[in-house]
Amino acid sequence: MGDRVLRLKVSGMTCDGCRRAVMSAVLSVPKVRGVEVRLETGSVWVTGDDSLDDAVVTAAIEDAGFAVAPDFGA
Repeated sequence: MGDRVLRLKVSGMTCDGCRRAVMSAVLSVPKVRGVEVRLETGSVWVTGDDSLDDAVVTAAIEDAGFAVAPDFGA
């Protein structure tokens, strides 16, 4: 199986506690292998296997209290 990277823009992250909450939410999703969160840009990179479901990752972050959108920036 290959790796898949999902890049998201997450609004509402203002502190390290927010970063930890997003990381915890994402890591609870099956098939996620890793997550990187950057508060400065609101960017979240999720690495998982090629069958990782975008909707499940997005729902987990939203359930943690944050707004999510695809991030197509560089």
